[in-house]
Amino acid sequence: MKPLFALLLLVTAFGAGAAPPVPDTIAQRLQACTGCHGKEGRAARDGYHPRIAGKPVDYLYHQLQGFRDGRRQYALMTGLLDPLSDAYLREIAVYFSSLDLPYSPPAPGPALPAEAARRGEALARDGDAARQLPACAQCHGSALTGVAPAIPGLLGLPRDYLVAQLGAWRTGTRRALAPDCMARVAQALTADEVSAIAQWLAMQPVPEPAHPAAMLPAALPVACGGVPDVTGGATTKAAR
Repeated sequence: MKPLFALLLLVTAFGAGAAPPVPDTIAQRLQACTGCHGKEGRAARDGYHPRIAGKPVDYLYHQLQGFRDGRRQYALMTGLLDPLSDAYLREIAVYFSSLDLPYSPPAPGPALPAEAARRGEALARDGDAARQLPACAQCHGSALTGVAPAIPGLLGLPRDYLVAQLGAWRTGTRRALAPDCMARVAQALTADEVSAIAQWLAMQPVPEPAHPAAMLPAALPVACGGVPDVTGGATTKAAR
């Protein structure tokens, strides 16, 4: 009986120490995302990985496709997404887009000289008509919180991330679906203007609620691939 008793004790010990089963939920499966992008996709503290929670669903979907298909360059993202189907990328986008979470206050950054602050705000809100340079607000919404379903908000993003992405568009290492409106805009900016816009945007508090707008009041000023009609019915250059 002693060997049998010892076996029973061994089985009991293993049973008591066994880890509970891991739930097969989309939130659990996407922990690979939140490891870099922060808890629930709220944003990481490193100043580079952006918030993805609450972003417009088509925007997230197109970015996931871009990393998988080579329009955006980041080996870690490409490696994670390469084996995934469009249907699964859409499921990921829907999940993160559905998260309605508060934003943190803007992180403190280097002081922005007054002239640079004025220039950054002017370009973000008004653009530069003499250079046929549209304002950020013309596409990303008057509140700069994005437009559903495909245009992202620009507030609540770290300065370093904004500088890096505008720089990537300027050099062609980041591309979007053709016609690539952001490449056209970024390539028209100087390095000082990129820095001023990025720092001004990063300093702005995010309004509450921070949801993307349902539509824009007017047609997009430039054609953008992957962006549908965002004016509630009017034909836009982007939709042609």
